[in-house]
Amino acid sequence: MITPVTTSDAAQICEIYNHYIDTSVISFESTAVSTAEMCSRITTIEQLNLPWLVARDAGEVVGYAYATQWKARHAYRYCVEISIYLAPNTKAKGIGSALYEALFASLRKLDVHAVMACIALPNAHSIALHEKFGMRKVAHFEEVGYKFDRWLDVGYWQVNLK
Repeated sequence: MITPVTTSDAAQICEIYNHYIDTSVISFESTAVSTAEMCSRITTIEQLNLPWLVARDAGEVVGYAYATQWKARHAYRYCVEISIYLAPNTKAKGIGSALYEALFASLRKLDVHAVMACIALPNAHSIALHEKFGMRKVAHFEEVGYKFDRWLDVGYWQVNLK
């Protein structure tokens, strides 16, 4: 079941997100995010009138996806950056696709023109998911992140909705 996020979801979202902070290079953050900080992030997205969705299974949050402002300058106001995170035991079950179907449907109802996604590389699963939704690679930045004693590349994927 896909529903809009509420701040009461913040603790479960932190469990998912902090797993990736602690164990992977998918997130470039290096310290765990508190529930209070996640509540603040949720509120910021809500104030931007952008979608943040959660996938639930038996009442538990098993994944989430959201859109946020891509850049602060006024000329970028029709662009968003999207992110998605799934609980580790839910991969390859269609939850990511369901979340993105709902997220893209929400974005098409808004005044959004361009959708960007930043992917830490390599990440074949994330690339496949984003390309499934019509996104294509438009940029590659070499060695821009440093985590777990190694340099990391990122790529940007983009799709224009209108």
